[in-house]
Amino acid sequence: MSRGLWFVAGAGAGVYAMVRGRRAAEALSADGLRDRAGALALGARMFRDEVAQGRAEAEDQLRQRLAAARPREIDSPHPTERTTEQEGTS
Repeated sequence: MSRGLWFVAGAGAGVYAMVRGRRAAEALSADGLRDRAGALALGARMFRDEVAQGRAEAEDQLRQRLAAARPREIDSPHPTERTTEQEGTS
């Protein structure tokens, strides 16, 4: 029983090492490195798109909150321009 167990353990370790070696060789080949670079570029592009989408959503929410908190127009910082609220009082 003991010999059989050690034989199976050794065979399993050999198969595991062979599979890991084959994966490492594939990852370090020209095609494997190209695939990894492509995956990295795709991941960066997806991350950039997610950040841009989140930023746009946050900006929309902020604009909605500011519009709700401020029902009238703000006076123009330039004295030559007039807003609709000022024109009604002149």
